[in-house]
Amino acid sequence: METEFQDGKQEVIEAWYMDDSQEDQRLPHHREPKEFIPLDKLSELGIISWRLNPDNWEKDENLKKIREARGYSYMDICDVCPEKLPNYETKIKNFFEEHLHTDEEIRYCLEGSGYFDVRDENDQWIRVAVKKGGMIVLPAGMYHRFTLDTDNYIKAMRLFVGEPVWTPYNRPHDHLPEGISGQACQDRRWKSSC
Repeated sequence: METEFQDGKQEVIEAWYMDDSQEDQRLPHHREPKEFIPLDKLSELGIISWRLNPDNWEKDENLKKIREARGYSYMDICDVCPEKLPNYETKIKNFFEEHLHTDEEIRYCLEGSGYFDVRDENDQWIRVAVKKGGMIVLPAGMYHRFTLDTDNYIKAMRLFVGEPVWTPYNRPHDHLPEGISGQACQDRRWKSSC
């Protein structure tokens, strides 16, 4: 399933190493010179991604296949922008706090765009830009954060296996419930940050 629906994926998902600037988090934050990352590198980190048709998602057989194959039984849609998200400033701040989840984080961009920042095996930040049509799966236990870009808007489908678990565990994860950190780290390709 991970190798299907790849045509044109690089047009809706792009990744690069980030600079260390504390400027506006919504800026691209490219290093100088720019260091783009091939999408296979994201796969090596355990990140799965696809390009789908967001204009027909209700009837999209490819989305249906992914959901069935991966057990994504729960779905909702969230508009993230100042006009539509209650407590916008607080939520954006929380989304940008480095954290992990004990389950996968699955997001499908139906409109707009945003950035998922993830850590590589050397603990360096990689910025993953996701545009309309891009679907991304971050593995359980992967430190990450999310922010909008300067367009200030994303309409995203959120998918879960079973009932949604919204609990973020901010870094460091010393406060994880007993037994969870081992499983989350086991799901990772490396264990240096666990």
